[in-house]
Amino acid sequence: MKTVQTSVTEVEYRLLEEYARKRAKTIKETVREAIRRLVMEDQVSPEDPIFTMPPSCPKTGKSESTSEAHDDFLYGGIK
Repeated sequence: MKTVQTSVTEVEYRLLEEYARKRAKTIKETVREAIRRLVMEDQVSPEDPIFTMPPSCPKTGKSESTSEAHDDFLYGGIK
């Protein structure tokens, strides 16, 4: 196991301490969890159902441009 040290402000420490206490965890556990969450956010699992499941509806034969013109659909067209 490696040791990582850093300095935090009083406010950051109090926030971390309160967060850990509310979850009945130690500060060490909380910091380890935060590190894992930060690092794992940047990774994509190839087994994620979003990439492996078939489309939720069959093709209708209609051509869709939602991914190309999403700003138009959301904001009524940007001029």
